[in-house]
Amino acid sequence: MRRKNLRIVEIPENVEKVNGAEGVLNEIIEENVPNLGVEGEMCVAEAFRSSRFVNVKRPTARHIVVQMAKTKDKERIIRAAIQKEITYKGTPIRLSVDFSTETLQARREWSDIFKTLKDKNLQPRILYPARISFRYEGEIKSFPDKQKLRDFVVTRPPLQEILKKALIPEKRRKGERGHKPQSRETDKENQNRIANIQLWH
Repeated sequence: MRRKNLRIVEIPENVEKVNGAEGVLNEIIEENVPNLGVEGEMCVAEAFRSSRFVNVKRPTARHIVVQMAKTKDKERIIRAAIQKEITYKGTPIRLSVDFSTETLQARREWSDIFKTLKDKNLQPRILYPARISFRYEGEIKSFPDKQKLRDFVVTRPPLQEILKKALIPEKRRKGERGHKPQSRETDKENQNRIANIQLWH
């Protein structure tokens, strides 16, 4: 189950051929947080490379997916990864929760708002599983979706001004990009066409 999974990101391809994908996790733990002791205290149910297609034009390594036997073991590793920079043989890597496709999409939908808030130094964060939080007027505000954020922003004009573009619904943005206002000449042609129709009736 995904709630027991974690992903190891930016590990070069084929390094797991010697000791397996589980061995890579053990090496990471030993290098960064040896007190967690994956061997013995924790148990890995399964570890493997994700099956994502490798783009030759952008040769990024596939993620290593690790399924822990217990959810609490995954959470211990993730908490440790949040507290410090994690490396593999001295090179920075990332450990993250293995989110579902739906959750990943929900998190991506905050990207424009996150960037806008970050540019204004409002300290935005994406919280589990797909909430956004930021500091405003000395308090941490958190929202599960864009509609809740819109409801909050509408009563705070300064924040509304900051987020007015990022909070425009996607359908409206597409409509505005595709809409071409009629010229005066076109309006006149339409009026003449209507007048001609009326004359024939």
